[in-house]
Amino acid sequence: MTLQEILEHRRAVRKYDPQQKLDDERVRECLRLATLAPTSSNMQLWEAYHVTSGDKLKALATACLGQGSARSAQQIVVFVTRQDKYREHAREVLKANIDEVNMNSPEDKKARRIKLQKLYYERLVPFMYCRFFGLTGILRKVFMQVSGLFRPVTRQVTEADMRAVVHKSCALAAQTFMLAMSEQGYDTCPLEGFDSLRVKKALGLPYDCGINMVITCGVRVPEGVRGERYRLPFSEFYHQV
Repeated sequence: MTLQEILEHRRAVRKYDPQQKLDDERVRECLRLATLAPTSSNMQLWEAYHVTSGDKLKALATACLGQGSARSAQQIVVFVTRQDKYREHAREVLKANIDEVNMNSPEDKKARRIKLQKLYYERLVPFMYCRFFGLTGILRKVFMQVSGLFRPVTRQVTEADMRAVVHKSCALAAQTFMLAMSEQGYDTCPLEGFDSLRVKKALGLPYDCGINMVITCGVRVPEGVRGERYRLPFSEFYHQV
């Protein structure tokens, strides 16, 4: 399908055909494609849990408030934020960036570029992503407000702001997954109505991770799509300046 056909095909499906089974490997490949989505600073602080077990599906349907989309789903994918892994990921991304600099940068620029990469991923990233009961976020906010008196700075630096950054990056991966599923002829529905504690319990997730989105998967039945797609006028969204 063309991109336009994929976008037209994707709908939030509320009921799936119980006779239409999904190919696990095709869904897994859609999740691999989701890893190509961009993330802030390439930190990739997210994970996806591909649920195919009948017992786990029932537990998630309950955690999703018994919604029809969850009850009839053939599979479910739960996208999770993992801000707690920022140090580990920063080390891995730094190593990859240094390798790239060594392979592709002119000799006279390598040392400076590596120094900048180390400054960013060894100092700035830990400073931005660390959490301590909101106190580090307050410290960052004060620092940026003072710095902003003299030059442009990033002002969304509180712990709540950084949590939003991680969730936005995860949502890009979730959207990429849904579009990849449409390209395969599969259907999805992103759910935000769920009990996050019960979702974590069902999947054995750590307490401090974040549930970004629960995405049900299957093949639609005609009544699974609730009428024609409605969108506000394009003029409500588009502003050329």
